[in-house]
Amino acid sequence: MRILRDPAFISPDDRGAAVALGNFDGVHLGHRSVLDLTRDCAKGAPFGVLTFEPHPREYFAPDAPPFRLMNADAKANRLEKLGLDVLFEVPFNDALAALTPREFAQNILTDALGLTHVVVGADFRFGKGRAGDIENLKTFGAEMGFDVTVAPMFENNGVEVSSTAIRDALAQGRPRDAAKMLGHWHRIDGPVITGEQRGRELGYPTANMSIDGLHPPKFGVYAVKVDVLSGPYQGSYDGAASIGVRPMFGVNTPNCETFVFDFSGDLYGTPLSVALVEYLRGEEKFDGLEALITQMDADCARARDILRNV
Repeated sequence: MRILRDPAFISPDDRGAAVALGNFDGVHLGHRSVLDLTRDCAKGAPFGVLTFEPHPREYFAPDAPPFRLMNADAKANRLEKLGLDVLFEVPFNDALAALTPREFAQNILTDALGLTHVVVGADFRFGKGRAGDIENLKTFGAEMGFDVTVAPMFENNGVEVSSTAIRDALAQGRPRDAAKMLGHWHRIDGPVITGEQRGRELGYPTANMSIDGLHPPKFGVYAVKVDVLSGPYQGSYDGAASIGVRPMFGVNTPNCETFVFDFSGDLYGTPLSVALVEYLRGEEKFDGLEALITQMDADCARARDILRNV
């Protein structure tokens, strides 16, 4: 999959694509149904996605609480697994935000990218002030030479699948329900960063990862699957992760700390993908370190039991 971030430098081979247009946060089952439809519409043309970075919601409300289910790299990795030829990751900036619906269709979809087919969801809006709707897009497509297909709303067992519903499930500590809508485990992806190494002193060395910019799952302890994505320890492991502010140790920035079962090695700087399988309990402030260690022993034993059947 080719990732193209500057519409001004598109090769002739990447023009003429059929794309699904949207944010695709989470790349859930609804998104996958849109991608399947787009693949069918491509009919031999390059098959791709047109999305934006940063997410328009981040651009317009930079100080709002984080809401993203995955960062840009994680989204690209997930889309690549679905067989895309090309990902157009267009920068969302002042110039793009100022385009009228007609200017967006002409300048971006037609002149810059030369698209032949655009697939959008039923609630798609575009252009300055979200003034453009699907009828406008169809009109512009007829004038400018691209086809438009509207993907139907997607339901899974009678439940509408959306990024909002997935966020709600995660906020309530229901990762299995989120996974049913995603079609995969919800994952926290990123490099291992340096922590305060308290886990090592407690006999539970952890791999620390930032969750900055991501929608926070319910704080607490989870049974997790851990993929080490590169390096000498590359592979899949079981583990237990604590997500939150670590109330035993003062006021801290929320993060994800993962204890990888049956593992010994240095993971600093290594990219991990931590899949949330089951919520075990909430964060607690214990009377002392012995009580904390006893609880961690119990958490890991329970996580091992759960993960044996996953």
